[in-house]
Amino acid sequence: MIIERVVLVGGSGFVGYSVANRLAEAGVGTLVPTRRCSRAGHLLILPTVEVVEANVHDPATLAQLFAGADAVVNLVGILHSRSGSPYGPDFARAHVELPRKIVAACRQAGVKRLVHVSALGADPNGPSEYQRSKAAGEAEIRAAGEEPCWTILRPSVMFGRGDHFLNLFVRLAHRFPVLPLAGAHARFQPVFVEDVAEVVWRSLVEPSAAGQTFEVAGPRVYTLRELVEYATELAGRPRPIIPLPESAAMLQAAVMELAPAPLMSRDNVRSMRVPNVASGAPLPFGLTPTALEAVAPAWIGDGSPRARYYPLRTRAHRHHQ
Repeated sequence: MIIERVVLVGGSGFVGYSVANRLAEAGVGTLVPTRRCSRAGHLLILPTVEVVEANVHDPATLAQLFAGADAVVNLVGILHSRSGSPYGPDFARAHVELPRKIVAACRQAGVKRLVHVSALGADPNGPSEYQRSKAAGEAEIRAAGEEPCWTILRPSVMFGRGDHFLNLFVRLAHRFPVLPLAGAHARFQPVFVEDVAEVVWRSLVEPSAAGQTFEVAGPRVYTLRELVEYATELAGRPRPIIPLPESAAMLQAAVMELAPAPLMSRDNVRSMRVPNVASGAPLPFGLTPTALEAVAPAWIGDGSPRARYYPLRTRAHRHHQ
């Protein structure tokens, strides 16, 4: 179908910028609702993007935002919540209740296409509240049937300029001489955020994406320890890593939860019991995933000779089939 206008829910963050940029590249009008416009100033430079202050948790507001849109993309996700069973109230609001409201608003506004970004590892019986709430959100999308026509994406942890993953360990390496690491042996298949944005775009325009759930991952599986070693070496701050047993990791996370913006929670530790790895091809639509080593030097290893290849890769990787 022809996509001319998209509403990007949760579009003011790290992933949202890449998706909005991809939509702008395609000449698609994009509306990004946000609680505070000051958080989305970086989007205003994109020629087809409009930012509006709105409460996306209000059903009437959602229906107004969706009026006249061809498609909606839901990127809302949080990593921390007060605890509960099967998941806490903050996870319930962001991951379960909001998708339900988005489906209802799509129907009310006559929106035909919905792309919902979930997470690799979403599982109603998963060890963490995060994973269980993400699975419940997917169930809300599937319950829509064919109205709106939906696609669910399950990305692994994402890397890119300004990410909250590799950059976190680089910041810690600048501050501490040793890195005690929870989940050092946990396995991840990290994916470049611009590859995720390309999959979102293809999901909107490819008829074959209707009613499908796609895993979205990178070309290689790493342990968390390998990723931390790579990022800190690239930053010129290699540090000894002390793998923590889960009991010590839970204690460390419990202390971190006391911070206003915690870096880690006990629920995050539980998430790492399950490998964050794709079950099949890393990307749908025959796309070739971008290697971490091909682009990370551009924003972690400033001055690296490999950095100059970054602009070439970002333009070229989309066209690999």
